[in-house]
This record gives sequence, C-alpha cells and structure tokens, in this order.
Amino acid sequence: MEGKNADELPAGFSSVIPGWFSEISTMWPGEAHSLKVEKILFEGKSDYQSVVVFQSASYGKVLVLDGVIQLTERDECAYQEMIAHLPLSSIENPKRVLVIGGGDGGVLREVSRHASVEKIDICEIDKMVVDVSKEYFPSVAVGFDDPRVTVYIGDGVAFLKEAPEATYDAVIVDSSDPIGPAQELFEKPFFQSVAKALRPGGVVCTQAESIWLHMDIIENIVANCRQIFKGSVNYAWTTVPTYPSGVIGFMLCSTEGPLVDFKNPVNPIDADDSHVEKYGPLKFYNSELHSAAFCLPSFAKRVIGSKDG
Repeated sequence: MEGKNADELPAGFSSVIPGWFSEISTMWPGEAHSLKVEKILFEGKSDYQSVVVFQSASYGKVLVLDGVIQLTERDECAYQEMIAHLPLSSIENPKRVLVIGGGDGGVLREVSRHASVEKIDICEIDKMVVDVSKEYFPSVAVGFDDPRVTVYIGDGVAFLKEAPEATYDAVIVDSSDPIGPAQELFEKPFFQSVAKALRPGGVVCTQAESIWLHMDIIENIVANCRQIFKGSVNYAWTTVPTYPSGVIGFMLCSTEGPLVDFKNPVNPIDADDSHVEKYGPLKFYNSELHSAAFCLPSFAKRVIGSKDG
C-alpha cells in the first residue's frame, strides 16, 4: 500500500484509513465491511471488470471484483460448499452439471466431490478471473483439474440459450451481484433458459443475495421462479463473514417431474468419504446444516414463504 497516492489505489482501498480495504457499494448503502491489507498481490482490468487480489491480516488471500469481495481463503467454504451441495445432495445420482460463473473454481471443486457426476460444464465470462484464481487460489481452483470438467469462456446467458433441452440434472449459478456483467443472471428470461436446459425433476441453485439487505431483489427472484419452475421453489441461506451483512442466500428450484424435497437430502455428500483424499474434508456443509438452511427468520418468511410439491 505504500507509495501510492489516493487516486492510484484500487477501488475499495481506503485513503481515509490507510492500509485497509473497505467494501463500499450502492448495493448496501450506509455500511462497509473492512479488512486490513498486508500486501496487494495482483491488480488488473479485464474486458469486464477490475480484478484485485490482496493478502489480508485475518482472512488469508482475498479476491475482489469491481471493489466487491468474491472470496477469501478463510470463509470461501461456507459459500462454495453450500451452493454446490444443497442442490446436488437433494437429488439421487446427479450426472450432468452446469456451472454458470464460478470462475474461481470453488464450485467445481465441490461438484467434483460427487462420484455419480459424469460431466461438469462451466461457462465463465471472464478468463482473467480463471487465470488469477489458478495462480493465487490453487486450493480453490483445483476444481479445474478434474477430467470431467469442460470450460467455456463466454456469456452464460447465451450459453444457456443454446443448450439442448433437458441436458442437465443440475445448474448452479455462481454469480456476482446484479450489477455489471451479472445483471442478466437475475432476470426472468435467464431463468426460463435454465428451466429449459434441465431434465424433468432437475434442480437449479442460484446466488440470491442477503435477506438483511435485498428483500426487494429476493422477492422479485422468488416471483419469477414461481412462474417458471413448476416443481419446488425454496430459499436457503448461509453465513459468510466477509459478505455484506454476513449472510448470503440461494434460490433452489426444481422443474416439473420427480418431486424434489430440498429440505431433506437424499444424497448426502457428508456420508461419503471417497472425495476426502483428493479435496480434503468438508469444512462447512453437513446434512443437519442442509436442512437448517431453509429455516427463515419470521420477517423473511412472511415475504418469501415456500412452495413445495
């Protein structure tokens, strides 16, 4: 941080409190979470966004896109494990999985734990995110090394439009916030493309913001999903300390077909140790937490509710 003028600092790096990164955005007005910076490891600008990696004092290395924290080494498990295992542990024998976004590779790592999976496609718009993650977050980007993985660099919206009908058992949408390159991933036409690409009884899990900050966005996502997905529509959440408000949510939906009861995992990954040697033990997810993730605070339950069956 030394030797840089205030106007030379990457987005979020505070000249008010030197040596700290503060996550400031119109998506969470009036508040900011800050991390002490030990060293900036990478600064770049891709065709889509600014990309920064820094070493923090308390959360390990941190990946920041357009001034917003995407992951830290310390707490990435809470997000990656939940967004992958909530859907995949809710269906028997998932074989074909599509990941939209997720260029850091963490979701791929978690999907790869499922022995039944035969094919994993990932479509990430920003190659710089993939390259930077492989260099600075190898324990996360290890997911790219699985031979079942095929990487497509491109627009996830366009990729899904071209996907043959009923191709996938599960689609996982690991998107950033609904501004910039990820905005279309929160809109109704995208969810329609997801539903078309899923087999009957197939499942989708998409990042769905914070119940403390974004109930208006969540309410809109829920309304769209209830129109499109004729199976089960549910909202779950997890704690991630370095995300705004400390929590992040997921929409979990299934297409019409075999009933999916998201709240009671039929394919619990924590009952299978075959993946531990390659990827290490699970740090966050377990079957009890899976079921508990769907329990909502009263204020959120009144707005979101659930539709099963």
